[in-house]
Amino acid sequence: MREHTGSTELRGALLRLRRATGLPVVFGGLLYDGRVLRIGELNGAVTPALRGLTITTGSGLGGKCLALARPCAVTDYPSARHITHEYDGPVSAEGLRSVIAVPVVVRRKVRGVLYGALRDALPIGERVFDAAVAAARDVEQALAVRDEVGRLLTPPASGPSWEEVRQAYGELRELAPRVADPELRERLLAVCGRLESASGSAAATASGSAGGPALTPRETDVLAAVASGATNATAAARLGLRPETVKGYLRSAMRKLGAHTRMEAVVAARRAGALP
Repeated sequence: MREHTGSTELRGALLRLRRATGLPVVFGGLLYDGRVLRIGELNGAVTPALRGLTITTGSGLGGKCLALARPCAVTDYPSARHITHEYDGPVSAEGLRSVIAVPVVVRRKVRGVLYGALRDALPIGERVFDAAVAAARDVEQALAVRDEVGRLLTPPASGPSWEEVRQAYGELRELAPRVADPELRERLLAVCGRLESASGSAAATASGSAGGPALTPRETDVLAAVASGATNATAAARLGLRPETVKGYLRSAMRKLGAHTRMEAVVAARRAGALP
């Protein structure tokens, strides 16, 4: 079976726990699919009885720990009255009597359980209890870090990228003036306006300011074409304008935006929310 994410940290924490406390047996496991706890790490065991054991919520000492999300302990496992006894066979085969179980909790969800055990019916001392809790905290921190790294490295949900949205926006701006139906043309321009508003809100949030230059619809059309990589001649052909007219709109937009080049104008327009 493939090693569960976090098993290395769990193994290290159990080893440190045993060294710090002198407990003869320590073991534990992490939840698979957020539901099933399987004992996968043991240190000091003399039999394979516990390895691979599946623990269900509410069953045995570990199941009680899962259900309550807090440490639980028994002084004599076989005769304990406050736990169920589904796992007496494996526990007896390993010769365990006094057992402590500590949950591994990340963001209020139990992700695993660490156990420490004696082969004598003796109370678990405060020093051992504190060490077991500290070991569980170490695993919790490691899992929290793994979760965050995984979140940062996970690509966004499938869907159009922002660059694809920008391309679609440019195509809509080019198409709108050619639409003879005034109602349909207004609907296309309304969609463009929604994209502009969305980008404008993001830009205002990032810069702490709102508002932008009052570009005319044609100046916006030209900038959208330029943003897609079109030359003046290409933009003119797409928009049904003369190249000189495109240059005029572009110069006017650059002046309003305080830009010195075509691409500076595009960047400034995006920052101002005039383009997505």
